Amino acid sequence: MLKTLIIGASDKPQRYAYKALKLLQKYNHEIVAIGRRQMTIDGVEVQTNQPDFKDIHTVTLYLNAKNQQDYYDYIISLKPKRVIFNPGTENPEFYDKLKAKNIKIEEACTLVLLSTNQYET
Repeated sequence: MLKTLIIGASDKPQRYAYKALKLLQKYNHEIVAIGRRQMTIDGVEVQTNQPDFKDIHTVTLYLNAKNQQDYYDYIISLKPKRVIFNPGTENPEFYDKLKAKNIKIEEACTLVLLSTNQYET
């Protein structure tokens, strides 16, 4: 399974970041997470800093473009295979930076990718 970093994690069940975490767990993906505050969501420790995570395959974003700026260098430093820009997180400025480092960008919904068996492509 693919190790996924959720940025913008939330413990509020109505939030899409929360729903994505639950669905990633259901599909047995390894999850690490960053959020505004430290919390634990179903055994996943949500960090508030920028830890040196290893072997991240996918970063899935739940932050708007403005709030992503503080994470540009951090995400690139993790060398993920792809970054998923969920609806509302589209960011052409960041796309260019990622493409320059050969990191795939995907404008998609993590929930849809998982539920239609397209997440692991």
